[in-house]
Amino acid sequence: MTTNPSAPYFEKVADQWDNLRAGYFTEAVRDSAIAKAYLHPEMTVADVGAGTGFVAARLAPLVKKVHVWDGSAQMLEVARKNLAQFDNLEFQTADGLSLPAVDASLDAVFANMYLHHCPDPLAAIREMVRILRPGGRLIITDMDIHTHEWLKTEMFDVWLGFERAQIRDWFEQAGLVNVIVDCTGQSCQAGCQSDAGEHADISIFVAAGTRRIQARESVQASYAARALGADCGCDTGCCSPGVISLDEVGTVSWDSGYSSGEKAEIPQEAAEISLGCGNPIAMANLREGEAVLDIGSGGGIDAFLAAKRVGPTGSVIGVDMTPAMLQRARLTAKKGGFSNVKFRHGYAEKLPVEAGMVDVIISNCVINLTEDKARVFGEAYRVLKAGGRLEVNDMVFGGPILPAMRASAAGWSECISGALPEPEYIDLIRQAGFVDISVRRSTSSGTSAGVPVYSVQVSAKK
Repeated sequence: MTTNPSAPYFEKVADQWDNLRAGYFTEAVRDSAIAKAYLHPEMTVADVGAGTGFVAARLAPLVKKVHVWDGSAQMLEVARKNLAQFDNLEFQTADGLSLPAVDASLDAVFANMYLHHCPDPLAAIREMVRILRPGGRLIITDMDIHTHEWLKTEMFDVWLGFERAQIRDWFEQAGLVNVIVDCTGQSCQAGCQSDAGEHADISIFVAAGTRRIQARESVQASYAARALGADCGCDTGCCSPGVISLDEVGTVSWDSGYSSGEKAEIPQEAAEISLGCGNPIAMANLREGEAVLDIGSGGGIDAFLAAKRVGPTGSVIGVDMTPAMLQRARLTAKKGGFSNVKFRHGYAEKLPVEAGMVDVIISNCVINLTEDKARVFGEAYRVLKAGGRLEVNDMVFGGPILPAMRASAAGWSECISGALPEPEYIDLIRQAGFVDISVRRSTSSGTSAGVPVYSVQVSAKK
């Protein structure tokens, strides 16, 4: 039994649906969804509300297996005929509130033009998230909110589209991070016409989010050990700067890119615990009197270098989540006589800084350690002054990776498993509201699970 009131309509129009769909939206909508998923050939995915196989037809050549689910047996019968050339599909009639998969079993779930037929969209989203592996992605395409009431009677729509802010809120309530809600550049138009001739031109959005992994505790423990000078080895998930090689992570050469002159400017205690993957100060163009925030300040190397640049009329705030790191940085600041640097306990996702107080934000190989990078960049945007600058070094992937790779605790503490594909990382910065975004390769690089991983220097403005 299906909980979708639109099911009888789709049973009736199944044989005509391919022609009808072509008038409502084009392949560009499907392409926009797939572009946000960063698919890997070994992934197993699902197409929820698959209809006659519009999305599944594109997914099948890209992944290992596709589950094709719909509430209408007639629609699935047409889908079987449409997709007969593929041998990696599994078809099943399914209720959207009770999907036929065990918890945490799929790498990605797609739902195209499905949500506006669901009586309880949040419950439908929660059910799709339930079957995602930690690190797996949910991708939804649907209509923006509109006023065409006739779609409820003629097309059996339950919702007249959605506010994008509502979609973002539902995704976050369902436990997704790195949420992006964006334009597809497409609209439901040519075929969207009522029996009375009323025409609808409705824009279509794409929403993407990732199921949370819960990596903070392992990251915090690893960095506390480093701050306290514990005997760190790669077998403990606590490697020193240099080259690391872990079967589950990969091999990466780390180079922060600091000159000997820069290291000579600051206390040795800070220079010897440089855990970055680049040098954000090199591109930040800091000026006398500016207020600087260092997200994930660690032992303080970048905060102290910034303090030298902004001088006594400027100020630097270092924020870190690890008490042991903060204690070390504060002792170093006192010993070095840095009166314009303060260190605060806090998290990148909730910065202990008032809105509009900072000229420049720097961060060095830290944002990849956070799960919800969308929230981090939102916080960065909040605390910057108008015209303020974001200058971060971070690790990114040069291609898609499996969610299982992102679940490595050792990989998170080594700034690898938390990295995102470069386009997704930049997308999240743009979603936060930043403009004039530029990206350049930085100093660290290697491979992980056969995929390039490297550091980038990203500059952007509020």
